Amino acid sequence: MSVRVITSMGPGIRPYLDALARLRIQVFRDYPYLYDGDMSYEHRYLEAYARSRRSVFVIALDGDEVVGCSTGIPLVDEVAAIQQPFVERGMLLGEVFYFGESVLLPKYRGQGIGHRFFDLRESHARRQGGFRWTAFCSVERAPNDPRRPRDHRTNDEFWRKRGYQRQDDMFCTLDWTEIDAVESTAHRLRFWLHSLNA
Repeated sequence: MSVRVITSMGPGIRPYLDALARLRIQVFRDYPYLYDGDMSYEHRYLEAYARSRRSVFVIALDGDEVVGCSTGIPLVDEVAAIQQPFVERGMLLGEVFYFGESVLLPKYRGQGIGHRFFDLRESHARRQGGFRWTAFCSVERAPNDPRRPRDHRTNDEFWRKRGYQRQDDMFCTLDWTEIDAVESTAHRLRFWLHSLNA
């Protein structure tokens, strides 16, 4: 399977916004996000990345088809809900580069693309200068959640091997509508941090 991985930055990501929106809706529909997405919300969410001159999309292409994408943005350009845990800890927002999401179609997983996503986003943050940390957050589900598939595995070990540390006191709350729900509900997400100087 021949997959190219390319990088696009700042306003140059605009041609890929529709493809990423569709991927987010498709991939995040699965557990643990169970996200019932819509394109209008996706465009509003992704517009922040298009406006940021230092944002990055790392894009996996099979031919001309976008089969995966991973995003990053300076934390100062993110929404207040994402920034607040860092403010409360006393960290400088300008020193944190935030990783939004990595979405990859199932048949392309297990081929090292996930590592490429992290490598290229971390390299981008270093090139920008001034960033000490990279960070992301991940939704928390109860271990006994009845919707959890039998074969579900978390990415915790993968993230730890990448040098990310699970934070026990940094959480944010984001709202989205789950599959078969009639309205959006609040979800708790936990942060993971990595020192770019490590």
